[in-house]
Parts: sequence; structure tokens; C-alpha cells
Amino acid sequence: MPRPSRLLSSGGLTIAFTTSLLLFADGQPARDFDLSNNTLCIVAPATPYDPASGLPMYAPRPVPADARCPVCGMYPARHPRWAAQIIFKDGAAHYFDSPVNLFDFLHKVDRYDRRYTLDNVAASYVRDLESGQWIEAGQAHFVHGSVVTGPMRTADLPAFASRTAADAFVRQHRGTVLTAADMTPRLLASLSRNGRHRH
Repeated sequence: MPRPSRLLSSGGLTIAFTTSLLLFADGQPARDFDLSNNTLCIVAPATPYDPASGLPMYAPRPVPADARCPVCGMYPARHPRWAAQIIFKDGAAHYFDSPVNLFDFLHKVDRYDRRYTLDNVAASYVRDLESGQWIEAGQAHFVHGSVVTGPMRTADLPAFASRTAADAFVRQHRGTVLTAADMTPRLLASLSRNGRHRH
């Protein structure tokens, strides 16, 4: 059994390390930290807008290779046809590995990034599964319940620019066509693998 002095020394190091992790990039401590919760999640800040990109501030942009989904931690650039993004009014963006995580984020913005609220969202985009083109999430058609799995190897919400394309996908792979208005917290909970992943 370790001596008490040794326990205090390693415990102090653990506390110092944990405290440093709790600081956001802007140096502000995390609010509402629950000491009884032993799960600690660090979400990277939204990627700032780069005026040198030549893109309009609220236009969809390429997914950076090092961007991580703020909901699940995966790298959206590794699954480009499933990727999604949100652009805030200040031009910063978060990138997601799937439409499921995009909609989960929209329902709980301040859970995943306390710098923003839903009112700060200027635009949201998903990728058309067939063409890879960006579509406004509110204009897309999603297929729920198909046999095709997404980046997390579970059922997802493949997106399509047209109802015709979504219907054709359903005939081949089963499922039901939905819109952004159908993305309720209950539906998303049934699709998400992040239920035990606490922020």
C-alpha cells in the first residue's frame, strides 16, 4: 500500500492536471462543472472564419482534416459524404461527422459549446450523399431507418438534395423520408451513440 505522502503527491498532480484541462481556450473556467461526474470532455472551439479563403462568411466550406465533431469527437473529413457543418453569426464553424450529430448539436448548442446559443447559428449544411454537394439542412431530405450505416457504423440520416433522390434511395435500401422539422430529440436519441458521452 502506498504511503500517504505519495498519495498526496500524485493526487495533487492529478488535481492540477484536471484543473488545467477545465480551462477553455480563452482561459475561462468551465461553468457548472459537476465534481461527482468522473467523465471530462474537452470540445475544441469552433473554427474561425478565414477571410482569405475567398468564401462568403456564411457559405459552406471545406472540412479541415483536423476538425473534430463536437458531439462525438470523430474526424468529419474522413467521411466526406456524411459530413455536416454549422456556421455561427461570427463566421466560426463546427463540423460534424453526420447529420445525426448536427441535429443533436442544434437541440443542445450550449451543452456542446458554451460560447454559443441556437440564436447564434447563421447557417447549417449537410452533404448530399450522392453528389457530395453541400445543401442547406433545412432544405434537405433525410432517410431514416435504411439498411445503410453511417460513419459510426449504425443507422444514420443520409441526406439528399431532392425528394426524388431520397425516394429512390428508400426503394433500394428501405427507410422513411424525413425533413429537418422531423428531427425531434426522441428520434435523435434513438439514433445517437452518444447517450453516455456526457459534456
